Amino acid sequence: MARVPLGWAVVRGDSMRPTLTPGDRLLVRYGASPRAGSVVVARLADGTLAVKRAERRVETRTGDAAWWLLGDNPAGVDSRHRGPVADEDVLGVAVLRVWPRPRTLRGR
Repeated sequence: MARVPLGWAVVRGDSMRPTLTPGDRLLVRYGASPRAGSVVVARLADGTLAVKRAERRVETRTGDAAWWLLGDNPAGVDSRHRGPVADEDVLGVAVLRVWPRPRTLRGR
C-alpha cells in the first residue's frame, strides 16, 4: 500500500464558513482521491490555492475528468466563477481541523 503524504493548510477567507473560518489549520492527505462532499485543497484556474468542497466529478468538453468545487458560503469564489478543476489540480483531501478546535472533516 502506497503512503499518502500528510501536510498542513491554513484557511484564508470566508468561503468555507460556517464549516471553516479564517486561520483554521487543517491536516491534509496530499495525493488522496476525494469523494463528493470531501473538503479539498485545490489549485484554481488562476493559480490560487483554495480550500473548497468537492461537490461532484464532471467531464469537461474535452472528455477529461474534473471536479466541481464549491465553498460552503455561497458568497465565495468557486467553480461557479472559475469553472471545473482538473483532477490533477485537486492536491489533497483535508481530514482534520487541528486548530483551534480539533474535529474531523467528513463529507456532508
